Amino acid sequence: MPMVRVRRRSRARRFVVPIALALVVVGLLYLLSATLGLHRVASQVLTVGEVQRMQPMATQSETPAALGYRGDPQTAFGLPFETLAVQTALGPAEAWFVPEPFAPGAPEPHMAALYVHGIAGAREDGYRYLPLLHEAGFPTLLISYRNDANAPVTEDGVYGFGLTEWPDLEAAVLALRDRGYGEVMILADSMGAGLLGQFMAQSPEASRISAIALDSPALEFDAVLAHLARNMGLPFPGTVAATTLTALGFSHPSDLRAASVTGRYAGFYGPLFLAHGSGDRIVPLGTSERLIALRAASDAGAVTVTHLTEADHLQSHAAGPGAYEAAFREFLALTRVP
Repeated sequence: MPMVRVRRRSRARRFVVPIALALVVVGLLYLLSATLGLHRVASQVLTVGEVQRMQPMATQSETPAALGYRGDPQTAFGLPFETLAVQTALGPAEAWFVPEPFAPGAPEPHMAALYVHGIAGAREDGYRYLPLLHEAGFPTLLISYRNDANAPVTEDGVYGFGLTEWPDLEAAVLALRDRGYGEVMILADSMGAGLLGQFMAQSPEASRISAIALDSPALEFDAVLAHLARNMGLPFPGTVAATTLTALGFSHPSDLRAASVTGRYAGFYGPLFLAHGSGDRIVPLGTSERLIALRAASDAGAVTVTHLTEADHLQSHAAGPGAYEAAFREFLALTRVP
């Protein structure tokens, strides 16, 4: 009997090793194919013009506050504006400057607002804020940056998730400084939040920021990758995201591992507005929730006004304009114009 047991164990061991090797091979093949698939999607998102080609053609909105509306501030709201050429390192980038409403005897404002859009966005995407900013007395600059239709193009034709674009924001902040605005409130959507975070980390002009408003902010590139993998139905999305991030290190000109800015916003001393929806298919709500928790735990006393919804990417305003605008007005009340 003991001899029979030994033989059975020996036969079992002979099967275990091949099965284990087969599982390893299957796992590696899955990881390779999943990485290649996510890499392809990420590369498309980061290639200028690809997002527009991937999206179905839609009728241009006639509502200025809706994404997709196109038209200058005069056309949209009857607001006078000036077209500026912001001088970036790559050349002039067009921006619209909407001055503060005229008020006899009022002091010249010391703070201006500045809007930064995300991937495949445009200056007009800031129109859900513009009437409220104007009502509150803020002069507002809506900018373009590299690879926009009204700005210089790069040779590589790719987005850097803020790592390469932030100097264009710095140029816009300097343009406002030259007009006498020592402080700036910056409003940023999606990848615009990554761009702003890099500006905060690297620009000597970052101290001019007095208030920040974010909508669907892309704070961590690796978290965006994992969220895309999850939405693609890929098992082990975190692992696939990690291997894809490594693969992008060989194909993308920027080190996207450095596209991580949550800590910059967590340590920001001024008021911060944050809108985000749980139905966001591009940027996970979890990164915003983590930022909210970090700011709440901070002893800096910074105030965060949140507006969390069930909406898709950048659709929290469309899902409930009244509630969104009420939260934004609450945020504006914490800032000062003069």
